[in-house]
Amino acid sequence: MLVVSRKKGEAIVINDDIEIIVSEIKGSQVKLGVQTSKKNKVYRKELYLKIKQANESSVNFDPSDIGDLKVKMEKTDGRSTNREGND
Repeated sequence: MLVVSRKKGEAIVINDDIEIIVSEIKGSQVKLGVQTSKKNKVYRKELYLKIKQANESSVNFDPSDIGDLKVKMEKTDGRSTNREGND
């Protein structure tokens, strides 16, 4: 891991297209600004880990759950016979 000391207003550059700027320092909290193109997705690590976990769990599903999924989808897409109205 590369550790770099920076002061408020200073920055580091990664791969010519990512710039990380120290925008504010208050006590033990440091606010960073990230400037990059839209092709680079930037997430806080805790959010990235949740997204990654959700993606992995959606890929690793039990095929026997498809019957339950079909019932749930029918209840939400207007084909359910349990709804009042135009059935």
